Amino acid sequence: MAAETPVRPPEGSYDAWAAETGPAHRPRGGRRSGRGPAALLRRLIGIREEILDRESAERARYTWYGAIVLNTALLGGASMAMAISTIREGTPVAVAVVVGVVWAWIVLALDSWLVSSTHGYTGGRAVRMLVPRLFLSVVLGLTIAEPLLFQIFDREIRQEMAVTRERDLADFRGSLTACNPLDGKDTTSRAECGDFHLTVKGAPASIKEDIADNTAAVARLDQQIKTYNDALDKKLATERRECAKDRWIWRGNGWDTTETCERARADTSAYKRTSKVAEYEVKRAELVAKGNVLSEQLINTGTAYRTDVKKAIDAKVAERGKSQQHDGLLLRADALSTVAWSDGFALFMMFLLHAVLLLVDAMPVLAKLMSGPSEYDRRLGERRKANQRIHLEDQDVQRQVAAIDHEVRRYAAEVRAEEDKARLGHARYKARAEHARIVREELDARTTRLLGE
Repeated sequence: MAAETPVRPPEGSYDAWAAETGPAHRPRGGRRSGRGPAALLRRLIGIREEILDRESAERARYTWYGAIVLNTALLGGASMAMAISTIREGTPVAVAVVVGVVWAWIVLALDSWLVSSTHGYTGGRAVRMLVPRLFLSVVLGLTIAEPLLFQIFDREIRQEMAVTRERDLADFRGSLTACNPLDGKDTTSRAECGDFHLTVKGAPASIKEDIADNTAAVARLDQQIKTYNDALDKKLATERRECAKDRWIWRGNGWDTTETCERARADTSAYKRTSKVAEYEVKRAELVAKGNVLSEQLINTGTAYRTDVKKAIDAKVAERGKSQQHDGLLLRADALSTVAWSDGFALFMMFLLHAVLLLVDAMPVLAKLMSGPSEYDRRLGERRKANQRIHLEDQDVQRQVAAIDHEVRRYAAEVRAEEDKARLGHARYKARAEHARIVREELDARTTRLLGE
């Protein structure tokens, strides 16, 4: 049908058709400009050679645009290869190169899109499109600039990291020594020592606790023995007083003690017999002997314990120093920040290099923003508007053709409907005539049969 045949070719086909059928504006010598390294550089930023042929004076400008994009991608690839080598020590060179190439391709694709998407726009619209792209370019530049800064300040960073490690190890050793004293003093109650306690066998603290418990037990026994002796002394004093000769009485054939004296003696004897002072004295003697043994053990253990604690502290410090041998990205960033803020000139150099690297990384978009719209942009904008206008006209023509086709289809349908109506009416007329004939024949036959009777 007519609606299925486009009046004009699509936009992409129209561009090719326009390039082939347009004015024969070729470079001198009949050689096409779409070949060679320069054309490849321009192709990176989406330049259309058939339009640029009409503005050949701008060919060098866009060639350098492409070179800037390519250089930024190469710089990004080198920066990422350095970053991978820094983050993971011992990374094979081939792996770092592959990662750098992949990252260079990503940067190249992004920068190519950032630049090519701004072609053909002029005035305020071009600025509105370039500003967000400039922001994206700066963010991308930060990822490229940092690894390069690490390499530029590599010596200062390594020196700062070495000083930081020494300071950290010294603080760590001091905390271990304070929380694990050589005399075996218990420091579990100190909150700052929660992560610095070491488990060393033969700690004097347990022996000291045993000595303290043993001393307390001896003191308790001494108190009990003293209480017994005090009570016994009172009873003996009572006995001596009541049994003194001045209190004897005459009984029978001579002098004798009183009943009170006998009761005092019986009370004293019963107290001696029922008390456990002998057991207390035996147990006290055992505890005193045990205390002497513990004191001797403390003296012998203290020397070995001090040696073991020093060895344990040295082992922990060596383990921490070994764990700090790797230079991670965050450690290098922290060292770079320390180096920069420790000296005004170093801070100035860091900001200056940051600015330079960011400018280099953002140069593809900055160059477009600073140079302003070119004649190529104007021609491309005109081509885009022309294509848009042609596309709208094609759509309008297609709508009109579709409307005409619809009218034709509707008219054909109406004609077929009329024909069908006529055919149906004729068939109905024939059917009714046939029915009338059959009825007449039936009536004639019945009439003849009735007349014959």
